Amino acid sequence: AQDSCANRCGELLGTCSCQVTCQSLGICCPDYKEFCLQISPYSGSLMGGKDFLINNTALNASSVVKCRFKQQIITSGYVAKDGKAHCISPLLFETGFIPFEVSTDDGLTFPYSGTWLSVHHSKVSDEEKCTLVNETKWQYYGTPNTGGSLTLTWTHQTLAATHINIEVWGYQETGDSYSENWMAEWKYLYTLAREISNTGNFSFIPVPAAGSYSTWDFGILRIIPSNYFDGQSNIPSIWSSEHALAWHLEKDFRNDPNAWATAKCIEWDRKEELLPNFVEEITDCPCTLAQARADTGRFHTDYGCDIEKGSVCTYHPGAVHCVRAIQASPQYGAGQQCCYDSTGSQILTYDSTGGSTPDRGHDWGSPPFLKPPRIPGFSHWLYDVISFYYCCLWSDNCDFYMKRRPSSDCRTYRPPRAASAFGDPHFLTFDGLNFTFNGLGEYTLVESDLTSLRVQGRTQQAHFRNGTGAQGTGLSAVAMQENSSDVIEVRYSEDLNLEVLLNQRVLSFSEQSWMDLKGLFLYSTHDQNITVMFSSGSGVEIKGSGGFLALTILLPEKFMNHTQGLFGVMNGNPEDDYTFKNKTTMSVHASPQQVFEFGANWAIENGTSLFTYDTEFLLNSFFHGEKHNASFLPMFSPYEDPADPLVEEMVSLCDSDPFCRFDVLTTKNVQVGSSTRVSHQNHKLLVEHLEPDMSLLLVISCGWLDHPTNGSKNGTNYLLGSIINFTCNPGYELTGSQQRTCQVSGAWSGDTTHC
Repeated sequence: AQDSCANRCGELLGTCSCQVTCQSLGICCPDYKEFCLQISPYSGSLMGGKDFLINNTALNASSVVKCRFKQQIITSGYVAKDGKAHCISPLLFETGFIPFEVSTDDGLTFPYSGTWLSVHHSKVSDEEKCTLVNETKWQYYGTPNTGGSLTLTWTHQTLAATHINIEVWGYQETGDSYSENWMAEWKYLYTLAREISNTGNFSFIPVPAAGSYSTWDFGILRIIPSNYFDGQSNIPSIWSSEHALAWHLEKDFRNDPNAWATAKCIEWDRKEELLPNFVEEITDCPCTLAQARADTGRFHTDYGCDIEKGSVCTYHPGAVHCVRAIQASPQYGAGQQCCYDSTGSQILTYDSTGGSTPDRGHDWGSPPFLKPPRIPGFSHWLYDVISFYYCCLWSDNCDFYMKRRPSSDCRTYRPPRAASAFGDPHFLTFDGLNFTFNGLGEYTLVESDLTSLRVQGRTQQAHFRNGTGAQGTGLSAVAMQENSSDVIEVRYSEDLNLEVLLNQRVLSFSEQSWMDLKGLFLYSTHDQNITVMFSSGSGVEIKGSGGFLALTILLPEKFMNHTQGLFGVMNGNPEDDYTFKNKTTMSVHASPQQVFEFGANWAIENGTSLFTYDTEFLLNSFFHGEKHNASFLPMFSPYEDPADPLVEEMVSLCDSDPFCRFDVLTTKNVQVGSSTRVSHQNHKLLVEHLEPDMSLLLVISCGWLDHPTNGSKNGTNYLLGSIINFTCNPGYELTGSQQRTCQVSGAWSGDTTHC
């Protein structure tokens, strides 16, 4: 008898497979498609209430469908008229892939399984939410010159109901901060409108909420079909964006918003006084905008202030771009933000309200999620956003907020080191050595004993335009893992599409471009540049370029003296970059043939391979074949024939770039050379942005300087060579230095200025 995939998805059984690779290999159990579920859509907000279709199993209409998430949260599903089953996603306090199972016998057995992607509430499409028309008006309602009616709109087809209710929910965290009993809760407060027509539009004039509800100042709206109970959980819903509930606050707020908010601000300030100081453990900011945009393993664009989207920086006047630290701080789960002006300098809150402010709660939350302060989005709102409304937006007490959320400067910031591989593979190591290695096989690009980081590369033979094989290779796949994280592989499929695999399964970016995964974050741009950000702060960037992959690896300074592989030993000294597995080294002046032997030495083994072998070709060529194909001999130094018309084209395209010239000659294709030239320039630019002055190896910051009491200063740049001038107010005399300069030592010249 054939084995069954019931309750066994992801396993390799005796006679057949229930693993995701079974389809392309043609070895699935007969019922694989029935029990291992494909769903659409595959993602939705962590707030839940989203209806998704199970594409596989056709059921009879009498089946009672239950969906169980994480083995514990059960929601009711249903069978539609077409016989297809549907589930409703639950409210979750975490993001990432959530395993779920389906029962068709009212919860007795759950033989079907799949995964649901829970995402940050701000990362779902606008169509999925109901829209607070003119959101500012909702959040400032009752403050001077803000009143009248409010309007809510939604896509009415989302709910199969003729009549709907609109509910108000509030978010709170109970228990003692940073203790075991600290809990997060979304609470149903009251129903704003009942049994209204599902037209997609509702307007009303808000009144202060009844009783104690009017003290809830942070929350969300939910639209549900009218036939459900008030506040019923995990039912079909449309949520609004989370927002400051100014529009329903108590009469005291409307009578004197400034006084009400000032009292709240002072109360918040007192509470902060008793909480641990998270600012001491968050990472410092990059010194310059160029560094912030280059350090992609540790910092990512803050969507609230993005230079690529026209620098609309509402909360940071004067800034052109902000970034957020990707990883939350270890103990307190806090977040860092860094903002820059049009000259590329950091803006500090000491000098301007447009400065960057760190966050007690990281906006994106942080693993393991589930409890404060690590709830995605909402912990951050509670500690860092609603308090900004109290102190800065509803009253004029922003100095209280800035005192508790001061910008970090960049005194302890150290840029990461970068290594790249591209084209007919050319390697630029962390320490700046460059070489060409044209082996055919699977190799260790970098591995580290510090975090068990492993990045492996597969090369395949390059081809001439007429389809015959060239005497060169290029990167066709890169696989990576750190500690016990998920395994990510980026590869060219056999029809030359770029694919990203998560634990052997091909991922779709059709709904989400950012994913919170185990031990890493994954991001894909529209044109398929893939960035993997590991929890150690190491980053891997991959893009398709001229038929091969171009790869960059960024490693923070703590990896110094902890790397090996084709990218060498990262220690600032290129002389030992040709280090073999047995720790012997070879001169950097080695011949191309010797470099070929060095590369072959770093071939991987099947036991430690991170690659997915899901086609006959991959199994035969790389799994059963040699990891380094010793019979493939590349061209070591291609011949330049002056009579060849290609050489003339090559010279005008490549100029003096040796990698570009090499690739044009090996592949006889100018496009390949052009891609290589761009990748090479990108690497040089990246290193330049990260290390603005290689002779100093770091950007020096002398730290913030205050103006003297009864005097003023000009200048807000605190980096090496900057000059700050001081003047005293009329009637005061200056002692100390009138001018101070930031020196190489990291100290300011001269003496403290007094008036």
